[in-house]
Amino acid sequence: MAERLGRDEATITRWVRKYKDEGRRGLLEVKHAPGKVPIISGSDLERLKKRLHEPSGFQSYGQIQEWLKSELGLSLAYKTVYEIVHNRLGAKLKVPRPQSTKQHPESLSHFKKNFL
Repeated sequence: MAERLGRDEATITRWVRKYKDEGRRGLLEVKHAPGKVPIISGSDLERLKKRLHEPSGFQSYGQIQEWLKSELGLSLAYKTVYEIVHNRLGAKLKVPRPQSTKQHPESLSHFKKNFL
């Protein structure tokens, strides 16, 4: 019979024992691993979100690291901070785009009038 089901005899024995002990409901129960507990959650995560959405925001992930350490007492690696902010929260840093020092204000206004 084990060959027909494509399972080892020990597996079938375990299934039968589980069925005897817990019935059909126990046999069909799907268990999930608990997973890793998030480093930042709840009110701490909300505080970080709120701070990220402020107009001043953060200039770098290092600055976020420092804020987490001073405000929340969390010492996190740079990679962890990046993962949380960039991937999990989908937030972006408040860094202005670089502008050339050679750029003329007149040509910029001309470009905005004609091309945007």
